[in-house]
Amino acid sequence: MFKLTAAAAEQVLKAAKQGGTEGLSLRLAAAQNPDGSIEYRMGFDELTDDDIRLSCEGVDIVMTPEQVPLLDQATMDYVEMEPGQFHFIFLNPKDPTYEPPIEG
Repeated sequence: MFKLTAAAAEQVLKAAKQGGTEGLSLRLAAAQNPDGSIEYRMGFDELTDDDIRLSCEGVDIVMTPEQVPLLDQATMDYVEMEPGQFHFIFLNPKDPTYEPPIEG
């Protein structure tokens, strides 16, 4: 299933506190582009009856059942892309642009 790294979870919880959205779940959505790449969206939202719900690193995550095939096996991380520039990234083996992390 979907995973959050500790760094991503810390930032999500921090954003919820700063934005006054504590108590809401992190909603994830994904859409496949014509070239096969996957586009991701996220925001804080309330749980609905049809949602798939999971908890990872202390963060409640929700998605519609339709999102599961694209988000299953994906990991969301929070990384420094350039000095002082931090971004959420999605590591998803189902995305043709995915490159596995280099071990070592």
